[in-house]
Amino acid sequence: MPLLIGAVVALLMLAAVFVAVFGVVLPGSGPGEAACQPSPSQTVAGIPAAYLVLYVKAGRQYGIGWHILAAVGKVESDHGRGPGSGIRSGTNEAGAAGPMQFMPGTWAAFGVDGDHDGDKDIYDPADAIPSAARYLKHNGAPRNMRKALFRYNHSNAYVNTVLRQAHTYAQASRTNQGQAMDISEACGEAGLPSGWSAQAPGPAAAKAVAFAHAQLGKPYLWGATGPSAFDCSGLTFAAYRHAGVAIPRTSGEQWRREPHVRQGHEQPGDLVFFNSGPGTSTTNPGHVGLVIAQGKMIAAPHTGTVVQIQSYNRRTLLGFARPTLDR
Repeated sequence: MPLLIGAVVALLMLAAVFVAVFGVVLPGSGPGEAACQPSPSQTVAGIPAAYLVLYVKAGRQYGIGWHILAAVGKVESDHGRGPGSGIRSGTNEAGAAGPMQFMPGTWAAFGVDGDHDGDKDIYDPADAIPSAARYLKHNGAPRNMRKALFRYNHSNAYVNTVLRQAHTYAQASRTNQGQAMDISEACGEAGLPSGWSAQAPGPAAAKAVAFAHAQLGKPYLWGATGPSAFDCSGLTFAAYRHAGVAIPRTSGEQWRREPHVRQGHEQPGDLVFFNSGPGTSTTNPGHVGLVIAQGKMIAAPHTGTVVQIQSYNRRTLLGFARPTLDR
């Protein structure tokens, strides 16, 4: 009987962890900002449930998307299931160990006791996963994810593989929860000001927002309009092209041609502009993002970053515009 009671208690505790982890809005990919991230359902195909809980928990703690950590875990060890050496004991041919494949010196510097059992175990995912998040954070994540991943493993091919896998996880999770078209699922509507809705105001805006969400994790490339990379205005241009609305290609032309919206009246799908970057001005903004919720946007920030969710509440905010089918 004591064993049965203990098993029941353990199951209840595990259920509580799932509720605590999956019932929240995750920290975002913006520099030091809390933002909505693609939230996983309680299962994401290919990720063991216990690992998924740890990825989400570490992502919340260190402000890094769970899908990035999960992608690292997939590439490094298939979430601890890979056949390679060094995953469960010993080291691989390069000297790395554990499910997140740490080198001994890096582990000594960044390993954490994630489960607070008094032991930093490189082979225990409860310790290895938050250690990976800590190491990525130290190396520039989430502001510069490509740089952080490159320092994790000095290979551009590795960085690209991780980012592609992260995109796959984020997209699968949104599909599972119907989040691609319902931004309130990703960001929540609690505490929004009067008159604000987290729902896009029309079908074109909804399609543009859904398109932008599907690009999360793809790299910034100046002049690119997709499908594998974007610059800031290339992302907004492509999002509205997908929605069947033609808008200008550059941020300056988008600002000058699209109808402006007063601050405080912006809605998901609106364009948000910034007077930042060389040669920019109040009539020629150098940066643009796509509003997805109050204070939040999806944007392709600059070289070395990826498409990500950020805050648009910043000193350089210039204003908002709302693309329309009417021309």
